[in-house]
Amino acid sequence: MIDQILYNATIYTQNPQQPDASALAIWGDRIIAVGSDDEILPLANSHTVKINLSGRRILPGLTDAHLHWHAYARKLQAVDLVDVPTKEEALHRVAERAKTTPPDQWIFGIGWRKDIWKDKQFPTAADLDAVIPDRLVYLVDRSGHAAWVNSFTLRQAGLLDNIPDPVGGSFVRDEHGKPSGVLLEAPAMRYVSELMPPETAPMIAEWMREAQQNALKMGLTGFHDFDRPICLEALQLLREADELALRVVKQINVPYIEHAYQLGIRSGFGDNWLRIGGLKIFADGALGPQTALMVEPYLNSNNYGIAVTDKEEMHELVSAASQHGLLATIHAIGDRAVHDVLDVFEAVRAQEAQQNIPRTARRHRIEHVQITLPEDAPRLAQLDIIASMQPIHATSDYELADRYWGERARYSYALRTQLEAGARLALGSDAPLDDINPWAGIHAAVTRRRVDGTPNEEGWYPSQKISLHDAIRGYTQGPAYAAMQEHQLGMLAPRYLADLIVLEQDIFRIEPMALAQTKVLGTMVGGIWRYREFE
Repeated sequence: MIDQILYNATIYTQNPQQPDASALAIWGDRIIAVGSDDEILPLANSHTVKINLSGRRILPGLTDAHLHWHAYARKLQAVDLVDVPTKEEALHRVAERAKTTPPDQWIFGIGWRKDIWKDKQFPTAADLDAVIPDRLVYLVDRSGHAAWVNSFTLRQAGLLDNIPDPVGGSFVRDEHGKPSGVLLEAPAMRYVSELMPPETAPMIAEWMREAQQNALKMGLTGFHDFDRPICLEALQLLREADELALRVVKQINVPYIEHAYQLGIRSGFGDNWLRIGGLKIFADGALGPQTALMVEPYLNSNNYGIAVTDKEEMHELVSAASQHGLLATIHAIGDRAVHDVLDVFEAVRAQEAQQNIPRTARRHRIEHVQITLPEDAPRLAQLDIIASMQPIHATSDYELADRYWGERARYSYALRTQLEAGARLALGSDAPLDDINPWAGIHAAVTRRRVDGTPNEEGWYPSQKISLHDAIRGYTQGPAYAAMQEHQLGMLAPRYLADLIVLEQDIFRIEPMALAQTKVLGTMVGGIWRYREFE
């Protein structure tokens, strides 16, 4: 029996055996036939729903290969500081939120960037003291690797004295050596974040309902998540209530990995809705707060960044994960961090080869691969390491990259270099640290320009542009391979899951600069329209 037939469509299947079609038939959550209208329509029976797509373009559903789902859902409830142009505007928004927030509740915000402010300096506790002197406040920057607090909060966290920096983190300090209000990297940020009242899984699940609808409207049918275990708990509540409409791959952060080992959980454990990815490790920090680990110092500085996890420990962690049947996925942004991670993977690949573990059984990844040494660029492909990259970071961060890395920036956000070397790309957004809209990422990958046209007509380091076809593969087949689901996701073909999107415009016939405005008219996941606005 056939439940649905979509016909009179322009279908981009990504199936090399049948790249184009006009109709497909669906039974349950699977595609059972793809072809022309003349081939597929006769398969209908009296119960089949036939949907005329009026020539509209259909694509496989898109997957964001790197985001923070709990944080994204939480951001929708937070003070929005994303790209506020001045520190004064940020302070105004925080003060306005304080007026409507009960005195015993924290003021939480996300998204500030000192580098787009006039003085380009870190803000201070004193700045916040001027507008909310007696409230608990925690404001995360756009990178997610720094937090801004006031003196009241510093006092509650015991940070007013000349406390030493924690391993893997640091405090921005005043002229007396005391923390001045900005905490860099998780070990420092935890002094405050762990004081915040715990969020419950039901609370987070409620936030996720709004977040999920946003994602579906943009054409996302799945994502790979990097947040803490409570995110998994909330996702399970949605799954139990039959309300989870996105396919999720959940990574496990280092503090919790021993629990997975004790339970015997391996990569791929779960079902087609919610499954385990692998171990998540931080090698370094980020570009914005200048904590990404570099071989040479940042321009006009003696700062080389921060090693959040040293090389020897990373090797121990990755080796242990592999032995327990788990892939490893490592955050590495600076060129020194990427180099060290590649060395770690090279050593572990050698161990796996000795044990006859095929590379396809351990689909290790590097998250971000933001800047590489030229000699390191081919190594991901040589080691069969997935390049999990976020194209929108190139356009969001190019001014920072030029300012802090100078000529070295030509080796950053190098999508084309990785493709030409033969690496597999899995593309994402790093939401909420950047725009979750996959069309913003696809636009950035294809044009290397912001939506306002900057920096120029050619784009920033235009040699790193990739084709629209490659960008779509990066949001479909790349994440599917990374999740060991390439035989049921990323393609519109018989026996594949019926995850697809319907577009208002044909993206293969528009100007590349118009890609960011792509409108999704319908999103189907598992044979069900989770979002639809066409007749």
